[in-house]
Amino acid sequence: MISETENLPDVLDACCGSRKFWFDPEDPRALYIDQRAEERTVVDQKKPTGLRRIVIAPDQVADFRALPFADESFSLVVFDPPHIRANRTGKNSRMAINYGTLGENWREDLAAGFRECFRVLRPHGALIFKWAETNIRVGEVLALAPQRPLFGNRMPKLSGTHWVVFMKLNH
Repeated sequence: MISETENLPDVLDACCGSRKFWFDPEDPRALYIDQRAEERTVVDQKKPTGLRRIVIAPDQVADFRALPFADESFSLVVFDPPHIRANRTGKNSRMAINYGTLGENWREDLAAGFRECFRVLRPHGALIFKWAETNIRVGEVLALAPQRPLFGNRMPKLSGTHWVVFMKLNH
């Protein structure tokens, strides 16, 4: 576990993947972690070369289910876990490479991820949760969170992607 005295940024991206939604994917205010570090080339007909390079390069390799940080280390946590079940897509699909996949124990994995994100979040800090409703409905996932969300886009029409905001409250 990383000690409380270590100089950490205020923001944790607990499953950074290829950092696709960040305006600046190298923003120094955030610490980017993922359970994998890899570079892959995939077919992409939209690119002139027909190929796309996908880079998963976290600042630190770590698992969102067991974060190596002290309690209450971050003011803001971004939790964008894999949202595709491994048995629903090939492990070499562009989606699986970009975002990773969920295993058979996805409920336990996501519940552990929520617990860990709240554990490392400071009181009154915000947890931003992103979920693409491709294989699993957002309601099933939000039921695994230890706290209720504050707000989010509840009915995304085009992308199927939900953004949900939680605030850690002291109980």
